[in-house]
Amino acid sequence: METRMSNILVETGTNEVEILEIFIDEEDYRGYYGVNVAKVLEIIPLPTQIIRPPNTTSRFAIGLFNHREKIVPLIDLAMWLGRARTERKPPNVLITEFNNIVNAFLVSGVTRIHRIAWNDIRPMDGYMEGISESITGVVELERKIVLLLDLEKAIADMNPDLAITGSARRSMDTPQAESLDEPIRVLHADDSGVVRRNVKRLLEENNNFVVESFINGEAAWTHLMDVKKRVHEQNCNLHDLVDVVLTDVEMPGMDGYHLCKLIKEDQELKSLPVVLFSSLITDRLLHKGQSVGADGQFAKPDLTLVYFIRESVGKRRRAEVRVEN
Repeated sequence: METRMSNILVETGTNEVEILEIFIDEEDYRGYYGVNVAKVLEIIPLPTQIIRPPNTTSRFAIGLFNHREKIVPLIDLAMWLGRARTERKPPNVLITEFNNIVNAFLVSGVTRIHRIAWNDIRPMDGYMEGISESITGVVELERKIVLLLDLEKAIADMNPDLAITGSARRSMDTPQAESLDEPIRVLHADDSGVVRRNVKRLLEENNNFVVESFINGEAAWTHLMDVKKRVHEQNCNLHDLVDVVLTDVEMPGMDGYHLCKLIKEDQELKSLPVVLFSSLITDRLLHKGQSVGADGQFAKPDLTLVYFIRESVGKRRRAEVRVEN
């Protein structure tokens, strides 16, 4: 049985998400995991014809198969997670699209779809973040603990060129925009500690940026409320404190769409450019960012967003200079 997922999407900006609950059977244990429905195109049975190329560099990429006239890599999700899957019934395959790439993930089975609020999901911050970089959050659904998977990391582990660090050199080879005298102050929100560290390092080392990092949209929004307070207390300009907001979309607590919507509806903050930086930036999902007023949308790991930010901030600063003169 095949299931198409294209029509199962929540309204943008409500801070809600639909999670596909999947499971992996082990000898004496069934582990439950969650995947954002927006990433899933279809659920299909395990294909009968799987090509197994020689000298495969990734131990958990188990082969290729033809699906709808496209050759799709098949990743054993249990193997990537370091689990020993046992087959109690025929497995399922998730056909996914994110990072502008179609992949497939082998799982024991699929349970159901849950519509939940992002603030029901506990982030993997602090000590918890060090336990597993494969998990982005934890949520209790129908008395089961469900771990939300970082599928982007699986793809980056399979092909390092698709990680943010792997794309950095190519992105930074793009011709530089004009140099700005003052550093660009970036507020960056992402639930992945690895992404936060890599983005901060790459922007600050190469591009005259100053980056403040936050674990999710909720923490970023709390900071922006403090920024508004400081603007009034110090009698300064908003852009003296923040030039641009760079945010992931999928984040426990508050997602990037909702953060963008709040910023664009706030009279004092709406002039801040908001740039979405997410694996969910695909042709079929661009309308979601547009509907909440995003100024730019870039699919991870595309760091050419650096030049978009430079141009946006430079244009605003030149306009302010003309007004002052």
